[in-house]
Amino acid sequence: MFNKMMVALLPCMPEKLVWLFSKRYVAGQTIDDAVKACKELNSEGIVITLDILGEFITKLEEAEKNKSEYLEVIDIAQKNNVKGNYSLKPTMFGLLIDKEVCYKHIREIVKKAAEYNNFVRVDMEDTQCTDLEIELFRKLKKEFPKSVGLVLQAYLRRTKDDIKNMLDLNTPDIPVNYRLCKGIYTEPEELAYKEYEEINQHYLEDLEYIFQNKIYVGIATHDKPLVEGAYKLIEKYKIPKNMYEFQMLLGVTPELRKSILDNGHTMRVYVPFGTKWFAYCKRRLKENPKMAGMIVKAIFIRK
Repeated sequence: MFNKMMVALLPCMPEKLVWLFSKRYVAGQTIDDAVKACKELNSEGIVITLDILGEFITKLEEAEKNKSEYLEVIDIAQKNNVKGNYSLKPTMFGLLIDKEVCYKHIREIVKKAAEYNNFVRVDMEDTQCTDLEIELFRKLKKEFPKSVGLVLQAYLRRTKDDIKNMLDLNTPDIPVNYRLCKGIYTEPEELAYKEYEEINQHYLEDLEYIFQNKIYVGIATHDKPLVEGAYKLIEKYKIPKNMYEFQMLLGVTPELRKSILDNGHTMRVYVPFGTKWFAYCKRRLKENPKMAGMIVKAIFIRK
C-alpha cells in the first residue's frame, strides 16, 4: 500500500529527488552520458541497445526533431565504436498522427544504421499500435532485411498468432529478429493475460514456438523462472548461440545479468537516455511499485 501511494505521489515530487532514484535506470540526459554508459557495459562483455526516451508525440514537428537526434546519435555511437544497436518507439515519430510520415522518418533511421551494417529494433507499444507497428515492420523488413527487428509482448493473447502470421518473413539465410518481453502496458483482460503464472506460461510457449521455427530471439526478462525456462528450451532444441541472446534493462537485476553472462550467453542491455527520463521512470515504477521505496531511501541516503 505504501509503495502504491508513493507511485501515485510521484508527479508531485521534485524532479531532482526522483533523479536520485532514476539515474540507476537511465544513462543520463545527453548522448555523451549514454556513450559513457555503453562503453562501461561493453568493457564487461555486454552489448547494448541505445534508445532515446520519448513516445506519443502530439505534433509532427516533434517527429522531425526526434529523427534528426537519432541520426546524430547513430553517427556518434559508431564513431565511438559502441558495440550495440538501436531501439525506437514509433509513436515518437507520429505513428498515431500520420503513419506514412512516421514510416519515412523511421526509414531514414534504419537506412542510416544499415549504412554502418547495424540494426534498429522497432519497439511494440500499447494495443492501439500493434497492427500499425507490425505493418511498419513488414515494410521496413522488405527493404532492409538484415537491419530491422521487432518487439513481441507475451502477455498479449494475440502474440503467438502474430508470430505465425509473420513466418513468411523468416528465411534460413536471414532469420526474423524478435525481442520477446512480457509487456508493460495496461490492457483489458480480453486482450491480455493478467496473472503472473499465466503470463510466464505463454512467454515460454511463445519462446518455444520461436525456437521451433528457427527465428532469432532476444529473451528479454528479469524473471529468474523465465531465464531457467529459457535455458531448458535452449538445451532441448540445441539452439546455437548465434540464434538468441538475453536482454535486460539498465540497472535491473544486475546479479542475474552477471550469472547469465558468466554462463556464456550473449547479454544485451537496453540503455535509455534523454530529457524525457521522468515519464520513463514513472512507467518503471508503475510496473514495480516496490522500487518506490528506493526514492524514500534516496531522501536519507546520499551517495
